[in-house]
Amino acid sequence: MPEGPELHLGSLYVNKMCAGVVFTGPVRKSEVSKSPDVPFTCEAYRITASSRGKEVKLRLTPMKSDDSKQRSKAGQADQTMDVVFRFGMSGYFRFTSEDELPKHSHLCFYSKETPCRVLSFVDTRRFGSWQANGTWQPDRGPCIMFEYESFRKNVVTHLSDRAFDRPICEVLLNQKYFNGIGNYLRAEILFRLNIPPFVPARSVLEGLESEDLCENEKPLKTEIKDEKTSDRVKTVKEETGDLLRLCHTVPLEVVNQGGKELWFNGDPGPMAPKDLKSPKAKKRAKKTEDHDYTDKKKGAKGGSKSTPKKKVVKQETKTAKKEIEKSEEMVSPQKKKRPAARGRKTSSAEPAAGPEKRSGRVTRQSSK
Repeated sequence: MPEGPELHLGSLYVNKMCAGVVFTGPVRKSEVSKSPDVPFTCEAYRITASSRGKEVKLRLTPMKSDDSKQRSKAGQADQTMDVVFRFGMSGYFRFTSEDELPKHSHLCFYSKETPCRVLSFVDTRRFGSWQANGTWQPDRGPCIMFEYESFRKNVVTHLSDRAFDRPICEVLLNQKYFNGIGNYLRAEILFRLNIPPFVPARSVLEGLESEDLCENEKPLKTEIKDEKTSDRVKTVKEETGDLLRLCHTVPLEVVNQGGKELWFNGDPGPMAPKDLKSPKAKKRAKKTEDHDYTDKKKGAKGGSKSTPKKKVVKQETKTAKKEIEKSEEMVSPQKKKRPAARGRKTSSAEPAAGPEKRSGRVTRQSSK
């Protein structure tokens, strides 16, 4: 799931790609999306973006012109509109040509140029959402990255809240206090501080000040000797410090890396991949090839091409059987069945007449 750093990188992407681009026409929503329409149509407007925690805001700003009154009468927007996005499980922005529009584009903004380009909100799982004329959600706390002082004060002054009775691993996902923290960020922060995930949150946060007096100082580190089977001794550095400060600095590390680097703490080890391609991705590609059921593969795997062979074999078997029966009749013709006597009906339950009855009938006739 995208977390605070990914949403901020998404806003930077929009600002970079849409700088100097003029958009036009209505904002178009896909037919399958259940999110609301965005009632905005303008002859010429620009788009800028900003982020706060786990939300991104797109600002649609009409370009000024002398015929603003005429434009409003024609149904054209003359006021700025904010559209607030939440990415859900898989949302992100893409800026492409109209011909290369991603498959799961659910909200599109079209540029005023030829050929046309499109800024689209792509969401494969459709868990994301947007709100026209939206504002930042009031039940979300200050942003962990760009409102650090407010974020810190909001947590420290509300430690008596019942929310902090829960384990620290659960509280770190509470967006009322930790707006922007998600699964991988909480795991990294707790790991660096060597904090067990299921200790009470209040016990970890008590004693922290609402102001970070050591904000500009580097985190303290302790050295731990890690002796393995070899004679070589490695030194692993473990951070010790303020949990709230790491909630601020660790997401900024992700932003500074641009979301493109392998991100981990400590020595990567000798088998660290040299490129960014995941082995799992390669495995999926291979699996897809194996399930490519084209006509060529069907023929190779015993599809329609093997059917005539079966028919030929069946026909040959029938012919051989007939020849065997014919040869048996020529050798012993007495085994042929005699035709049933005319006018006599026999039931299946009636036993067949034995040779005694037939011979007796013949004897009586000869005596006459």
